[in-house]
Amino acid sequence: MRVDDRNMVRKHKKTNVKSFWHKIRFKYKLSFINENTLEEVWAFRLSQLSAFALLILFALLLIVFTAVIIIKTPIRNYLPGYLDVEVRKEIIQNALRADSLERMIQIHELYLDNVNGILSGTIAIDSIHAIDSLARVKSDFEIPTTKREQSFVKTIEDEEKYNLSSLNTKAVVTDNVFFCKPVNGLISSHFEPDARHYGVDIAASPKSSVLATLDGTVIFTGFDLNFGNVIQIQHKNGFISIYKHNELLLKEVGDQVKAGEAIALAGNTGKLSTGPHLHFELWHNGIPVNPEDYVAF
Repeated sequence: MRVDDRNMVRKHKKTNVKSFWHKIRFKYKLSFINENTLEEVWAFRLSQLSAFALLILFALLLIVFTAVIIIKTPIRNYLPGYLDVEVRKEIIQNALRADSLERMIQIHELYLDNVNGILSGTIAIDSIHAIDSLARVKSDFEIPTTKREQSFVKTIEDEEKYNLSSLNTKAVVTDNVFFCKPVNGLISSHFEPDARHYGVDIAASPKSSVLATLDGTVIFTGFDLNFGNVIQIQHKNGFISIYKHNELLLKEVGDQVKAGEAIALAGNTGKLSTGPHLHFELWHNGIPVNPEDYVAF
């Protein structure tokens, strides 16, 4: 290509650029005329560039106005997925309260049935605890013993007093203590202290209620990178129960809980979790014990 041709191409490009800017900046006049008198009532001038700028400004104002309405008004609650964590937690707690009320109604119905049966003579008094299985039994409840039982126990103790094989240096701390099942499900992994697995894994439905196994006080709640949301409860007789991999914790440190009360929702949190389940541990005086020896899973 010759030098003259190159100069012509450059001039042509400059001409096109100038023509484009001139075109978008060229102002058009819009007039409003009285039909009867043909008099110009109102008019304004507007170019393509200014019309585009006004359109962008209007869109930005519309977006800002919509965002302010959503943030400052209750309309945000109707948007899917916009409910905050506190609202969702309140919904879950209300659902748990409804379940607790239903459970209490069942307990009261069974209690009245027991009283009615005792008064009518159709139910033996000694069978009340077996029938009223929904009622919570206090951990310090002492089963009354008859004189015949006391005499039998004394006889056995006297006979085995000097039998070294019958001596048990470890006190039985679970007498008259009833452990509640922490969650409904099947055991997928058992207690293996040699493998540093100090509890049992219970496969459970996602967000199912995790229950306190005994009365006690919450001594720890928090998130662990490996075990997810964890809650620990101190019980009587030196027991501590630990619940790991929860989806949501419903209690805080210092809360008093009852056996069978919901304390968390089962989940799949933490690096060591491969599916929705509860890792449940039971410790006594600083030593892990097999939960299957104490809880009827």
